[in-house]
Amino acid sequence: MVAPPDNAPPDNDVLWARSLHYAHGGAPALVDVSLGVRQGEVLALTGPHGSGKTTLLRCLSGQLRPSEGEVWFNSVPVHTMGDLARERLRRDRFGWLGPRPQLLPELKVWENAALPLLLAGASHRSAKHAACAWLDRLDIAAHARKRPAALTRAECQRVALARALVNEPSVIYADEPTAPLHRADRALLLRTLTTAARSHGITVLLATDEEATAAVADRRLALVDGRLAVNAGTSSFPDTPEGQAACSLSA
Repeated sequence: MVAPPDNAPPDNDVLWARSLHYAHGGAPALVDVSLGVRQGEVLALTGPHGSGKTTLLRCLSGQLRPSEGEVWFNSVPVHTMGDLARERLRRDRFGWLGPRPQLLPELKVWENAALPLLLAGASHRSAKHAACAWLDRLDIAAHARKRPAALTRAECQRVALARALVNEPSVIYADEPTAPLHRADRALLLRTLTTAARSHGITVLLATDEEATAAVADRRLALVDGRLAVNAGTSSFPDTPEGQAACSLSA
């Protein structure tokens, strides 16, 4: 599956990475990680705490620049982009959902959900309409005019998901999004996320160490000590049909 070094990645992979390396303070966090993800696919990145899941998401989303390797989004090299270009890419084409909602306390719930659209220059009216539509799907529209302090932790996490979905991004990076949630809240959040992926063709990279969360994915890749468990000790995916299928599947 891996293309020659001078070639762009396959056209059918919306997100593609080759031989990623990254270190935190000299300690390896990613070692020779390669993957490809199709449009609309939900990919679970599994592994214990400290295995490199968050670092991989941050490299793929342009928050971190890998020390070695390549990251491509729709055949555009993210790893060579400047800071401003990567910031625009994250704002316009990517969504992020972490274990903590990180809502702005001074903004109302709908304003928090609409923030990506407002920052991109959308009209107040259209941004509010889109935000409230996602809040409604998450059964939280009744709280649209409240401040985050009036909501429970689970409700705030739903607002954070609405914010990640509001501009209908190409890719959502979900980093342990269900960690703070009980079963019913986890089920609602995952159902909304996966339904949106199917209906809007959104690619989801879901980092988790929870079996119940990983079970919603189309495919899984396991990380162990910064390496892909299915790829340990090699620089690329196998060239066999089985290896190619493990690397990239249709949604």
